[in-house]
Amino acid sequence: MKKIFYSLAIASLIWSCKPTENAVSNTAKIEVQVDIDLTNVTNDKVMVTVTPPAIKEDKITYHIPKIIPGTYSEDDYGKFIENLKAYDKSGKTLVVAKVDDNSWSISDAKKLAKITYLVNDTYDTEGESEHEIFSPAGTNIDAGKNFMLNTHGFVGYFKEFQETPYSVNIAHPATLWGATSMTDTDASDSKDTFIVSRYSELVENPVMYSKPDYTTFTVNGMEILIAVYSPNGIITAESITPEMKTMMTAQKNFLGKFNSTKKYSVLIYLSDTQSGKDAQGFGALEHPTATTVVMPEMMPKEQLAEQLKDVVSHEFFHIVTPLTIHSKEIQYFDYNNPKMSEHLWMYEGVTEYFANLFQINQGLITEEEFYTRMAGKIANASRMDDTMPFTKMSAEVLRKPYKDQYLNVYEKGALIAMCLDIQIRQDSNGERGILDLMQKLSNEYGSKKAFDDSELFDKIGSLTSPEVRKFLDTYVSGSTPINYATYFGKMGVTEGKSKEPGNVFIKGQTPNITVDQSTKEIILLPGAENIDFYKAIGAKANDVILEVNATKYNLDNIYEMIMGSVAWKENDPITVKVRRDKKELVLKGVVKLPYEEVDSWKATDASKAKLREAWLKG
Repeated sequence: MKKIFYSLAIASLIWSCKPTENAVSNTAKIEVQVDIDLTNVTNDKVMVTVTPPAIKEDKITYHIPKIIPGTYSEDDYGKFIENLKAYDKSGKTLVVAKVDDNSWSISDAKKLAKITYLVNDTYDTEGESEHEIFSPAGTNIDAGKNFMLNTHGFVGYFKEFQETPYSVNIAHPATLWGATSMTDTDASDSKDTFIVSRYSELVENPVMYSKPDYTTFTVNGMEILIAVYSPNGIITAESITPEMKTMMTAQKNFLGKFNSTKKYSVLIYLSDTQSGKDAQGFGALEHPTATTVVMPEMMPKEQLAEQLKDVVSHEFFHIVTPLTIHSKEIQYFDYNNPKMSEHLWMYEGVTEYFANLFQINQGLITEEEFYTRMAGKIANASRMDDTMPFTKMSAEVLRKPYKDQYLNVYEKGALIAMCLDIQIRQDSNGERGILDLMQKLSNEYGSKKAFDDSELFDKIGSLTSPEVRKFLDTYVSGSTPINYATYFGKMGVTEGKSKEPGNVFIKGQTPNITVDQSTKEIILLPGAENIDFYKAIGAKANDVILEVNATKYNLDNIYEMIMGSVAWKENDPITVKVRRDKKELVLKGVVKLPYEEVDSWKATDASKAKLREAWLKG
């Protein structure tokens, strides 16, 4: 999973701004059948009907997941289920008792013919309550337009039938097409039928229904589907496919023979943030053969493509871990009473590191850009608890205070992976790195064989070196902070400074603009007139910003203005219309970006150039 967090300053200026024995009869059809009706939406809810195999017990419990793999948070999807009823074959209702937010006990279960219930979507509730679901793991119901079916939000399970095949029938408007990595076995244009081997396979296969907007291409034997839902038609699949193809080709080349997935789908939902009632949790969620992505529709295409490069690449690299290499906690995931693994440093950290390393390895970014990214992670990690053992945080991530440190999996987790990569390169004279280690772990375990949490470090040590084993004990399960300069130094890289372009509207968490809530007008704050950008065009404190490059802006589309500015380049022509002292003025000039000095790293030791080249390009 990868979350994208936009600056808190934007908000502040606006508002201040596993197998079990199946209890089925020998003559029953051993299959759970699910029917989802997307054609009759009532009050933004859809009907789901579940027909189980024959049951031997007098009582059985139906569960909707409390948590799903990859999210590391308890989300209680059962809270979005309403009016669950159970029926016998004559249509008579059976007694149902709600056990908790996610479970319903059904009495006289030997007579159970079907259960029905309504499903509410999660996107509509975002921002309105404390119970929020990370959007890429959420659901959307927008009659006739879009249905985001993260299947765990619509379909549950009986523990007795978790390893039983599921047949899912989805009735949908003929105008909508379901993008998914599953195979539709129904030829009708208004009904899809998907058959999976067990419940966990269904959970890992989202479907997005919308007006067809997709592209397909093949990279090294893998068929890739890019599907886009853009409510206002601003972004199309075709418009972002070139960048996605370049990125995914580079990823496949980086992984080499590691991955053998034959089909991979990227389902991109673009949120209409201006509507005030749409998805707000931006980022992505991984699956073995798919990624769901939610991003703001207003984001300029160039910036969206850049974000997708980082976010989708992160999710794709989850193919390595935990989808291939993982512990028993993940292999036998308990959706309602989860036990978390100790090794988030690998599942998320190695994944995030690969999402950056492949870009320098395949020439998508420069060496300097790679170092700057790692420097940013060092800075971000320094603001977290650097003495909390990562294994402890991982195992306890669902509880405080450990859950508050979760975001460090993307920062220190990636840095742990980088230091391991460097140590392995040094110990092998550049011949091997962390990708080689992951390949060996894949050969040792693989998607169908899980490891015990307690054995992983010993296994890694046996495949690498005593120094690597010591590193894991000291810095991953231990409480000692990592001296990153020591590890960069092994590659001839030393600490330095560089100047990076900032945003003209926000510096860090401090905005240069505010909003008049009564008029929705955007106003330049005092002091901002001294920033190079505003100085160059002659802007003054308290100027009301009316237009930028002929586009009108106010509180309603301020996000679009700020996000759009990220794509501005030095010396691009710029025209800003302002109101000053009741007079409208047109200010013209060129973009002068505010540059900030940031910590970075530079290659300074030529004697280690060969080793460094093996690290970054090997």
